[in-house]
Amino acid sequence: MIEAENILEEYKVPFQFSEVKSKVDEIINANQELIGEADVLKRIFNCIDLTTLKETDSADSVTAFIQKVNEFEKQYPSLPSVGGICVFPVFAPVLKQYLKVEGVNRAVVSAGFPSSQTFLDLKVLETKKAVDFGANEIDVVISVGEFLEGNYEFVYEEIRQLKEACGDAHLKVILETGALKEPELIWNASIIAMDAGADFIKTSTGKIPVAATLEAAYVMCQAIKAFTAKNKRKVGFKPAGGISETAEAINYYAIVKDILGEEWLKKELFRIGASRLANNLLNDILKLEESATETITFF
Repeated sequence: MIEAENILEEYKVPFQFSEVKSKVDEIINANQELIGEADVLKRIFNCIDLTTLKETDSADSVTAFIQKVNEFEKQYPSLPSVGGICVFPVFAPVLKQYLKVEGVNRAVVSAGFPSSQTFLDLKVLETKKAVDFGANEIDVVISVGEFLEGNYEFVYEEIRQLKEACGDAHLKVILETGALKEPELIWNASIIAMDAGADFIKTSTGKIPVAATLEAAYVMCQAIKAFTAKNKRKVGFKPAGGISETAEAINYYAIVKDILGEEWLKKELFRIGASRLANNLLNDILKLEESATETITFF
C-alpha cells in the first residue's frame, strides 16, 4: 500500500493558507476587463461540460438533450461547441449513439456518484461498463468520509483502481471541496488524486450546499502547478457546481490563467461543469458580437 503521507512530503506548499482569499481577490481585480472580450467568452463556452444529472432523466430526455448540442453546431457554425456532455452512466450508450459533433467528449459520472458510498468492486465495474458503452471521460467522487478520517491510503488506492478501470478514458476526480473546507485538506486531496492517476481534478458534485469556490480553485490550481513541475504531467482543472453567470466563470478562468498560464485555457485541461452557464454565456457572446438584444434560451 502506498504511503500517502510520504507523497505529500514531496510537495512544498508555495503559499500561505491564510493568504488564499487575498490572493484570489488580487487575481479577480486584475482581470475584470475579460468579461468584455468575446474570444474569452467563446473559449470558456468551449470548456463547458453540459450536464444533466436529474432523477427524472430518461433515454428520451437525454437524447433530446444531446440533440441540442447537435443542433447548436448547425445554428451557430461560427461559435465553438461545448467541451463535453455529462450524464449518468446508464446513458453512455445514448451518448455514443446520438452525439454527432466531433470533439465533444462523452462524459459520465460513476463509482457511486455523488456519495461514493458503495463497494469498490462495484465502483470499478460501473466505470468499466461506462467505458465499454462509449464514455471517454469518467467523473468520480473521492470517499470524502474516509479522507476526512485521514485514511489517505484508502482514497489513493480507490482512485488508482478507478484509473486502471478507465483504460484510455480520462478520469476526473471530484474532491467535494465544500466538505473538505480547509485549504490544507484541499491541497492534500489534490496531490493524492493526481499522484493516484487523475487526469483532471474537480471541485464539486453540486449536490451539497457548498459547491465550487474561488478559494478552492486557487488551492487546486497551485497543487496542479506543483505536481506538473515535479512530474512533467499536465492535469486538468474543473470547477463545478453553482457557476451560472458569465462573471463567475470569468473569475475561474482568471485563476487558471494567472496560476497555470494560457496553455491550460483549453478544453483538454480546463472544464466548467455548469449547464445554466451555457445560455448566459451564449447570450453575452451574441451581445458582444452582434449587438443582440433578445434573450435566447437554447439549452
